[in-house]
Amino acid sequence: MMNFILRGSVCYSKSPTELVTLEKGYVVCKDNVCEGVYTEIPEAYKAYPVKDCGERIIIPGMADLHTHAPQYTFRGLGMDKELLDWLNAYTFPEEAKYEDEGYARQAYQKFASDLKQTTTTRACIFGTIHPHSTEILMEQLEATGLITYVGKVNMDQNAPDYLCESSAAESVIATEKWIDTVQSKFKNTKPMITPRFVPSCSGELLEKLHDVQEKYQLPVQSHLSENMGEIQLVQELFPQSSCYADVYHQYGLIDKECKTVMAHCVYCSEEEMKLLKENQVYVAHCPESNANLASGIAPIRKYMEYHIPIGLGSDVAAGSKLSIFYAMQDAIVMSKMRWRLVDNSLAPLTFEEAFYLATKGGGSFFGKVGSFEAGYEFDAVILDDENLETPLQLSIKERVERMMYLADDRNIVGKYVAGKEV
Repeated sequence: MMNFILRGSVCYSKSPTELVTLEKGYVVCKDNVCEGVYTEIPEAYKAYPVKDCGERIIIPGMADLHTHAPQYTFRGLGMDKELLDWLNAYTFPEEAKYEDEGYARQAYQKFASDLKQTTTTRACIFGTIHPHSTEILMEQLEATGLITYVGKVNMDQNAPDYLCESSAAESVIATEKWIDTVQSKFKNTKPMITPRFVPSCSGELLEKLHDVQEKYQLPVQSHLSENMGEIQLVQELFPQSSCYADVYHQYGLIDKECKTVMAHCVYCSEEEMKLLKENQVYVAHCPESNANLASGIAPIRKYMEYHIPIGLGSDVAAGSKLSIFYAMQDAIVMSKMRWRLVDNSLAPLTFEEAFYLATKGGGSFFGKVGSFEAGYEFDAVILDDENLETPLQLSIKERVERMMYLADDRNIVGKYVAGKEV
């Protein structure tokens, strides 16, 4: 158990509208958990070692609720197509390469190393259909000290033969064997049920994955209502379902007893929003990829009004960058575009709201994570903005907001996950 104190310019969220900042604040970590933020060190913690960060900024670690590790190799390429064509032209051929464990190790070492250098401390990550390569991904992530969920992808239809599992039964057998191998192997890296999305999964596979989820009590990740062509295909494949989310709901993958995160949710209907709210399904908002693949702009303000839990996702490689700072920036920009061009009743996101989604909003998927309030697991990032010179006298909030737009990984000078420096 780790006991220590960080001293510096502190910034964290209590709610989407309440941002707390403190000059020369003390953030206390006791037994890997935050005890609170203070102007003076309380007597009970006087013996704790203090790391003085000077004028540097201390923020909670950020959560990436949706990214694809095998796609990191071709980020920045192929943004000339919409979702379904992009998958066939770029994604599926690349993911097929991960049958080669040597290739997987080389690619995943780079992904894990680069993820460690960002503000991300927790993440939900897609692998491929290949169990052994997905285990290699988990090994690489475990070495970083980050806390992650990783999914071996399931898909038994509507995919190229070279990347399609032979049957629902074979897909589930491989998945259970993988879970049995990895669930106790790693401390910080845990398995997650991962049907790629409804078009690539038969009803039989979705039903069997629900059985696996119940058996192992694992969380679920997938995609929902990202693209208009995708939504139409779902309606054709599952005509008995009233909407895209209802397919997951019918097969028990959207359920009160199942912790689930759905990426995108660009076109959720009122019925879908009701299902997400009732079952407290997390929306992983991926604004850059929604723009790059011309999918659309998710109505995040509406989801917030519905009290649907929301976090941010980098969604590499449809998103080009792993940094959640960029996801914050894009979330604000895209909300402005939706307000101006689509629906002026939905006010754009503020910086405070984007910061909340990046930290406490997404972090809550992992438990009490993403804030410096007492009782939260101690995830922290130390930022140095000295290179971003300006004659202005900026507040802590203004410095963090400016870093969201101007900073890169070189501005990160310290990082803690569950109380451990990584």
